[in-house]
Amino acid sequence: MRLILLCALLGAGLLSHSAAALANSLVFCSEGSPAGFDTAQFTSATDNDASAPLYNRLVEFERGGTAVQPALATHWEVSDDGLRYTFHLREGVRFHSNATFTPTRDFNADDVLFSVRRMLDKQHPFRLAYPTEFPYFVSMGLDRNILAVDSTDPLTVTFTLAQVDAAFIQNLAMSFASILSAEYAEQLLSEGSPADINLKPIGTGPFVFQRYQKDAQIRYRGNREYWAPEQVRLDTLVFSINVDPSVRVQKLRRNECQVTLNPRPADLPQLKTEPALQVLQQAGFNLGYIAYNTQRAPFDQLKVRQALDMAVNKAAILQAVYGEAGQLAVNAMPPTQWSYDATIKDAPFDPAKAKALLTEAGVEPGHEITLWAMPVQRPYNPNAKLMAQMLQADWQAIGFNVRIVSYEWGEYLKRLKNGEHDIALVGWTGDNGDPDNWLGTLYSCAAIGSNNYARWCDGEYDQWVEQARRITDPAQRTALYQRAQQRLKQQVPITPVAHSTVNQPIRRTVLDFQVSPFGRNTFSGVSTE
Repeated sequence: MRLILLCALLGAGLLSHSAAALANSLVFCSEGSPAGFDTAQFTSATDNDASAPLYNRLVEFERGGTAVQPALATHWEVSDDGLRYTFHLREGVRFHSNATFTPTRDFNADDVLFSVRRMLDKQHPFRLAYPTEFPYFVSMGLDRNILAVDSTDPLTVTFTLAQVDAAFIQNLAMSFASILSAEYAEQLLSEGSPADINLKPIGTGPFVFQRYQKDAQIRYRGNREYWAPEQVRLDTLVFSINVDPSVRVQKLRRNECQVTLNPRPADLPQLKTEPALQVLQQAGFNLGYIAYNTQRAPFDQLKVRQALDMAVNKAAILQAVYGEAGQLAVNAMPPTQWSYDATIKDAPFDPAKAKALLTEAGVEPGHEITLWAMPVQRPYNPNAKLMAQMLQADWQAIGFNVRIVSYEWGEYLKRLKNGEHDIALVGWTGDNGDPDNWLGTLYSCAAIGSNNYARWCDGEYDQWVEQARRITDPAQRTALYQRAQQRLKQQVPITPVAHSTVNQPIRRTVLDFQVSPFGRNTFSGVSTE
């Protein structure tokens, strides 16, 4: 066994906090309503942000960075063959309480076993009582690769894998791997209300859930029993839900919220001049793209996808939608991701050639298609409505009759996963820094029904991505991932459009807020003056 990491997070001087230190609050102007708080069920940043205050994982990403650090596990070992991970759990961690639940014990191995086994076992009693899906867990192949998760004592948990997973530790730091209370789940099961795990969440995190009003607000209070008390510097945290970016900016200016996200590019120059505000900026680890439903005619034909792709006027979209914050995308992941293939080039913008390809494919002029436009602003797409209107014009110029469709954000994602769309505007911000989080999570056969909105399944591509996940040498992984990128570009299940710089406006009274490279908004360690 080789020791991978041993780190004490809490120094001797950090184990107490006065009540006065908690006596402040912060309002975050969020962009959408979460579908719930059982974060393993969901994949959008809106859902992950809403659940982030409530939970911990065995390991977590450092604030503002990509390094993995201990959390509910203090340290771990990996067997020499890379197939067995042993985690040593933190003592003295308390779960939250609510009006109907008070924990009778501290966090222990039973909670890890429950949190993982309900995703792993379709016959798990809680899953049978509360049927749901776990899209991240499945799209990453963890349902097939985790053979077992066991405990040898209350503070030791072991995962046994079928094959090496080079990104396993990074995967466990992601939101879907949050640890829930087995004791709370047992109570809900006995009461016949297992769905409350999604509506009345209980975690170990720095904030305790109070209430949620859809399309209005979420309220949390600081967790005074948190195992890392120096990270709880707010007494109250409120998510104020505002779909309109102009409303969010006005609330920020009036100090009705102190942090917001996804401003319109046109608002940035003025925001940067206002003395009470600052705009935090970071290179985006993201991609905005167009997904063609390859399981629907005529998009099941390569020539049709090629025609649509080469009819997109990316230069015009980049200027109108992204302004100075956008960079042209040609590949299925951002150039800041290691293993990115810089040799990949776009097909030229050529509407005449696109028309010819449609004729060869037998698509008659006037064929009606639907284009789905996101109802929210994301870092990878600040104005999906405008982009959809520009694409509508581009594709109508080659003979399609394009109808734009949209739904509330949660419904939009649900319908996409069901494959109800023709073409959809979507995007992604990387979650863990590993190429598999792009190439496996978004485009693999296993990801159909979760994050593979193109519903594209290619045997060669899948083979290369699967092989790359099972080896640890970066050079060998890069070679396989680049072959996969080339294959994906040739088959055109998506059209990459843009990567964007993340601009996050906050008030200057906010202290120690850090922009996440993964597009998350977290408030551990944040305070106001």
